[in-house]
Amino acid sequence: MKLIEKEQAISLRKKGKSINEIVEALGVSKASVSIWVRDIILTQRQKNKLSKNGRSVSSIEKRRESRLINQKNKDDIIIAKARRQINTFSKKDLKLAGILLYLGEGGKTKRGVVRISNSDPLVIKIMMKFFREICLVPEHKFAGHIHTFAQADIKKTELYWSKITGIPTEKFYKTYIKPSSASLQKRKTLPFGTFDIYINDTKLFLTIMTWIQKVIELALNI
Repeated sequence: MKLIEKEQAISLRKKGKSINEIVEALGVSKASVSIWVRDIILTQRQKNKLSKNGRSVSSIEKRRESRLINQKNKDDIIIAKARRQINTFSKKDLKLAGILLYLGEGGKTKRGVVRISNSDPLVIKIMMKFFREICLVPEHKFAGHIHTFAQADIKKTELYWSKITGIPTEKFYKTYIKPSSASLQKRKTLPFGTFDIYINDTKLFLTIMTWIQKVIELALNI
């Protein structure tokens, strides 16, 4: 999400700028601006200042709100249908999910080291469940490694990832602090950096690599 542009759009809207003026000023899509500022209520004075093709701002706002409502209704139908298509999630599903996530995000080059890195806590949670329930990894084998920015609260970040994973902070490697050259937007979207799950286990590494290869073979031969 374009957080900086969103904040700027909200600020401009509060100042009474029209949707088109905000679009032109920020160079973003009209659809995005409409969604970002939909909860901003203009004062009557601001509404009186705005006009488009001789039509009142209130009529324009009503049409915009109507479009947003119609789009939300369409989205709700799609979402409801998609939710009905998946009703259960078994251990077999968890195994496949873990294998595919490791295929996309896991370390595959260092023999004996099972490692997966991600900034999304949900991905990390799923992989911890996969390692614990499918791979039966004992707790003492887990280690963690955080990559974050210089502006981060290191203690808070370590406690955050420890809560997400259930791995004690004393089992974390020394937190890696990245240089501050990253953009403000990137630091905002990654407030807790990224987290690496580490498991030093050659047997598990070879097992997961074999699972991945087998899944690829089966998928390509459907």
